[in-house]
Amino acid sequence: MSEFCGGADRAVSSNFASESEMDNYVLVDPLSAKPIECWKKYLKQGRVCEPGKTLRLDTPIYENKVRFVCISDTHEKLHEVMPYIPDGDVLIHAGDFTNYGDVGEVIKFNAEIGKLPHKHKLVIAGNHELGFEDGEEMSERLTAGLNMLGIKKAYELLSNCTYLCDKSYEVYGLKIYGAPWHSMPGYAFYRPRGQKILHKWNQIPAKIDVLITHTPPLGHGDFNAWNKMDGILAGCTELLNTVEQRVNPKYHVFGHVHQKHGVTTNGTTTFINAALCDHKLRSAYDPIIFDLPLPPGHTKC
Repeated sequence: MSEFCGGADRAVSSNFASESEMDNYVLVDPLSAKPIECWKKYLKQGRVCEPGKTLRLDTPIYENKVRFVCISDTHEKLHEVMPYIPDGDVLIHAGDFTNYGDVGEVIKFNAEIGKLPHKHKLVIAGNHELGFEDGEEMSERLTAGLNMLGIKKAYELLSNCTYLCDKSYEVYGLKIYGAPWHSMPGYAFYRPRGQKILHKWNQIPAKIDVLITHTPPLGHGDFNAWNKMDGILAGCTELLNTVEQRVNPKYHVFGHVHQKHGVTTNGTTTFINAALCDHKLRSAYDPIIFDLPLPPGHTKC
């Protein structure tokens, strides 16, 4: 099942506050555009980023816990890593499942993810899903391919998973939210650092259990040694402050910065960079799994 960005809600619900209320949630940091200086300031203020705990991929699945399996940035290599993706209740893909958002790439991904056994498969777009953003100018090649299939956007082809774009999803009583935005110019879902991207993060509801974004928050899984992105720290200041000051999810899953695959924590939220490809787009890392207890009154039946 696919959920369209800006489309009608079905299994997915939003429940956002008014625009005026949203814009007052978190203030833009004056050093937002200087992520290295901003993170140094935060460390002096006592912000925390410590190594997080992970589960072995062969950890048994328990009836009283929901098993989440996290992957991201597979870049047309999902077929290579499928044999190593463990079973679970919920599969999360945090974006960049294609290289260019081409129709053929999306059809291939949809077929491959359909072969995985997870009951719930949640997918967000990344910056490489060109043409997925509503209102985005598309290439003639992409437009021609979509017209041939009689659709307007390639995300309509995602029939074997639930596509989240600024949408919530509830499973087994646990609340999940997915959003694709980032601050890397020249790609789909770009918004500059500061108020414009903060406006997107302000749509994230409070009291969710799992947040899925493509970009990392500042300081967690975002050190970009390759340095193609805008600054050595590619993470978003406004996203970090949204997570720590307002939303406080139990888990925050993302990707985008390939070489920082791994887990960190601030003591409240566990941050998971689930990228599976390295910066040369070679499949290089394992999925990351975690469990959440079933809320009272819920079962996995």
